[in-house]
Amino acid sequence: MHFSIPETETRAGDGGAAYVAYNIHVNGVLHCRVRYSQLLGLHEQLRKEYGANVVPAFPPKKIFTLTPAEVEQRREQLEKYMQAVRQDPTLGGSETFNSFLRKAQQETQQIPTEEVVLEVLLSNGQKVKVTILTSDQTEDVLEAVASKLDLPDDLVGYFSLFLVRETKDGALSFVRKLQEFELPYVSVTSLHNSEFRIILRKSYWDSSYDDDVMEHRVGLNLLYAQTVSDIEHGWILVNKEQHRQLKSLQEKVSKKEFIRLAQTLKYYGYLKFDPCITDFPEKGCHVVVSAGNNELNFQVRLPNEQIKEGSFKVTRMRCWRVTSSVPMSNGPSGNSPGKSEVKLELAFEYLMSKDRLQWVTITSPQAIMLSICLQSMVDELMVKKSGGSIRKMFRRRVNGALRRSDSQQAVKSPPLLDSPDASREPMAKLSSKLTSVSLRGISHSSSANDVGANDFHGNYAFEGIGDEDL
Repeated sequence: MHFSIPETETRAGDGGAAYVAYNIHVNGVLHCRVRYSQLLGLHEQLRKEYGANVVPAFPPKKIFTLTPAEVEQRREQLEKYMQAVRQDPTLGGSETFNSFLRKAQQETQQIPTEEVVLEVLLSNGQKVKVTILTSDQTEDVLEAVASKLDLPDDLVGYFSLFLVRETKDGALSFVRKLQEFELPYVSVTSLHNSEFRIILRKSYWDSSYDDDVMEHRVGLNLLYAQTVSDIEHGWILVNKEQHRQLKSLQEKVSKKEFIRLAQTLKYYGYLKFDPCITDFPEKGCHVVVSAGNNELNFQVRLPNEQIKEGSFKVTRMRCWRVTSSVPMSNGPSGNSPGKSEVKLELAFEYLMSKDRLQWVTITSPQAIMLSICLQSMVDELMVKKSGGSIRKMFRRRVNGALRRSDSQQAVKSPPLLDSPDASREPMAKLSSKLTSVSLRGISHSSSANDVGANDFHGNYAFEGIGDEDL
């Protein structure tokens, strides 16, 4: 997640006295407004729980009213503090930190705690309506959806809720995976745009985990609906003969066999992103990026209109970073919080050959989602390497089992596949070496126009490369 405090506001308190509010943005969007005293309270609670040697330094109190220059200095210091806390696995994943952000989000948006109906989409477009509280966190909402669909407890961890934007042609653009520090109802309603929706989708990359999901009727139906949807949207490549076989399996209602065949197809399990810009193999190239199979796949349109394709393995990314910048404004700060046009970039350092690392940059509004995909791939690789299972990665709260809904809703079977898309252009390989090269993830920035919202990720799954790989 990309945390920043790009601006401050002077606001009036309950007694009429003015105070400075610090606007915390997540992924370039306003999450909450907080006072210095609130952040100081968070800091003191973290110190009490984890010790002064673990928690980063906090900007000191000032006796007198701050000058504009001192407010700006404190803003920068608080931004670095929030980033440091979030990037620490212990502090950033703590209930103290996450509950602080959830409470601040609800207070900022001035949404009272009450019972509401939230609509969640499935991959086949089906709408699942769940009754929740506005103050329910992401895990609460996920559990409510699982309960409505009658998804078993031990399969809930294989799925996640994602914030998406629905385009006019019905396509979905993935914004981010909903996190533990936010309230889904507040997150989606505060955007004040009906194009933003919440969707349920599988959250793992390794297709071998499909076997676990397909053990249960509901898991099988969810996975089948997602697979059909990905084929219909062109995310999974299908030729005419494969399309005929898939349609035949659909007609026989052979869902497991349908998924088994789909697993053998190119880009099965990938997440496809909106067209954006890259500097590889040269600056200003238009690219469509897909994430899956522990790699980022590039379909690049070169200046000569030729389309080339190549893949960057996550195990060869030495590090990656996310940076954001906001265009300079001549107006006073804080006039339109959360409305600034934020430019997001994902850059990763890739091991192109045994002794050559190269930075590759993607400029995209979905840079944060790309970073989340890379991190989740690394996490999944490390769990598997240690002999663990993602089934254990879903952290259940102490207070027990899922809240079961009084009324269940069945996952509807999607319609038969349409005819395959014959308009796909042929592509050449970007490089004969590229597919055997790899990356890793970390994040820091030297950009002068950085808003300070740097997200630097170290990749523990990074592997060296030998001559035999080239």
